[in-house]
Amino acid sequence: MNEALFIKELTSKKTREKAFAKLLDLYQERLYWHIRKIVGTHENADDVLQNTFIRVYRSLANFKQDSSLHTWMYKIAYNESIRFLDREKKKHFSSLTEVNEHFLGSLQGDSYFDGEEAQMKLHEVLKGVKEHQRRVFMMKYYDNLKFREVGEILEISENTVKTHYYAVVKHIEKNINAVAYIEKIKA
Repeated sequence: MNEALFIKELTSKKTREKAFAKLLDLYQERLYWHIRKIVGTHENADDVLQNTFIRVYRSLANFKQDSSLHTWMYKIAYNESIRFLDREKKKHFSSLTEVNEHFLGSLQGDSYFDGEEAQMKLHEVLKGVKEHQRRVFMMKYYDNLKFREVGEILEISENTVKTHYYAVVKHIEKNINAVAYIEKIKA
């Protein structure tokens, strides 16, 4: 797909609706899972996804094409997710970490979450890393974004992204067996 032509279609009054429908088809599922990993539940992810696409639609005329359309939309989705978590934090929790632990903890009981045992262990281990490191890891590991793209979305350098990502990888390698051992003892 020629991105420059697609962006012209998205910003033209004549072709905007049809192009936006195509944009939804192309990105809805990917952005849903990106958001879902941040906000935790299906219902919250649906709400944030809807807000994301509203913001994308309203902001298309201002898209400067400094990054790819894909990266720009991921950044909007990320920011909408963080805004959602901040609102939840103000309503119910004392810290953003508490919000994330609450939503990550709800994954096990969620019928939409297809959690294999290894994934659940990974989520448990990820609770032990700093929030900004977890976000970097999730974007790279689950969304398969390039280090450069993650840096653009989070507005940090590519080297910082790499540092955070590999710190989480080391943390996982160090702790994944400990979680399995603890679960075995509990059973």
